[in-house]
Amino acid sequence: MTPAAHSSASSVGDVADAPPPDALTANDRLALLRFMVLMRTVEERGLALYKQGKVPGSFYDGRGQEAISVGATFALSSTDRVCSPLIRDLGAHLVRGTDLPEIFRHYLGRANALNRGREGNVHFGDRRRGIVAMVSMLPDMMVVAAGLAMAFKMRGERRVALSFFGDGASSRGDFHEAMNWAGVQRLPVVFMLENNQLAYSTPTDRQFALSPVHRAESYGIAASTIDGNDPEAVFEATRIARERALAGDGPTLLEALTMRMHGHGAHDDMKYVPEERLDEWRAKDPIERYERRLQAAGLDVSDIRAAARRDVDDAIAQALNTAMPDHETAAERVFADEPSLLEDGGDAPWSGFW
Repeated sequence: MTPAAHSSASSVGDVADAPPPDALTANDRLALLRFMVLMRTVEERGLALYKQGKVPGSFYDGRGQEAISVGATFALSSTDRVCSPLIRDLGAHLVRGTDLPEIFRHYLGRANALNRGREGNVHFGDRRRGIVAMVSMLPDMMVVAAGLAMAFKMRGERRVALSFFGDGASSRGDFHEAMNWAGVQRLPVVFMLENNQLAYSTPTDRQFALSPVHRAESYGIAASTIDGNDPEAVFEATRIARERALAGDGPTLLEALTMRMHGHGAHDDMKYVPEERLDEWRAKDPIERYERRLQAAGLDVSDIRAAARRDVDDAIAQALNTAMPDHETAAERVFADEPSLLEDGGDAPWSGFW
């Protein structure tokens, strides 16, 4: 079964407006768990492929942070825009229905539709599914999200932009520029701050003296801190923030507290984090905790992990059987002013307008 088959209306692709649920049903709650388990399974296998030398560059994963991207994206309409899933936000791609074999073709540098093998790792999006590709200067995407939200407001559209970023990003000027403009213009944007307590190796107490929530409030933006390891808490906070935005009440900043359980990337052994701190957060693992919660509610979760393994095994097999990109076309579709890029009608993930 493909990831899209697990989804609710909130994960329908960029075809027609499919609103998010007002309240989670039993099937929605199972879908949240499926997406989190699938994200972790994809990244576990991706990391193994990296260690086997099959994934070029480095590899990044979001172990321990699965509830944030899954819960937040689940609360969006299909016409809202995700801007953009970062290096620990694969769950957003899965909720939106990005094809699993396509993800592994991307990781492995094979010919693919997402970027034609031109950029590995995590730099990919898909305009057909309302996902704006990330850039490495992470707060820049807050500015892009504010721009999208400004366009929605000017065109009178009932749409919201959601921007993911980390605690380290809140220490850059782009954060303040985006927050100030969004606050002044009362833009329909949700800023999701994933506070995993480390900007690479710098802890939050050495990054800022005043919490990001208080800084957001100083720009006239509603802000709150939520449990980033609880997908239902993330969903509900995002749902409320989205409704506020659509009602004309402006932007919201949500600080989702979590912990990065692996290094910044596969190259980072994270020896700078005390083991007792990791032990504390292992007890708060979002998947294990939510699994127990659903079991206690009488829901059957027995096949979710096995199904994720089957789906991922099949996706990897398909990706490994895909050819490498044609080197003779390496310079094509690089610059946005190429006629071929602008004339394809916007059907490709990398083309068209928003």
